[in-house]
Amino acid sequence: MGSRRPKGIIAWLKAKFSVRPAPTSEVARAQSLIAAIDRGGIPLNTAKVNAIARDLGLEVSRHAAVEQTILRIRQALTRVGRDG
Repeated sequence: MGSRRPKGIIAWLKAKFSVRPAPTSEVARAQSLIAAIDRGGIPLNTAKVNAIARDLGLEVSRHAAVEQTILRIRQALTRVGRDG
């Protein structure tokens, strides 16, 4: 007979108590989102895309299309690049 310990508990403990990386800035999050999309990725979580847009200071409706929000994020990053 094998162990009575549930499988995956070691992985769960490591994930629970491991050191997490420091949160990145909102500009860095937006840049990584756009880079992932440019590599061919598809954003599956609309709420995360909207949260990134809001962190950049954009007003986003819950009913806005993801494509429209991504376009606005691209424009905001262009403005940040010119200003900074």
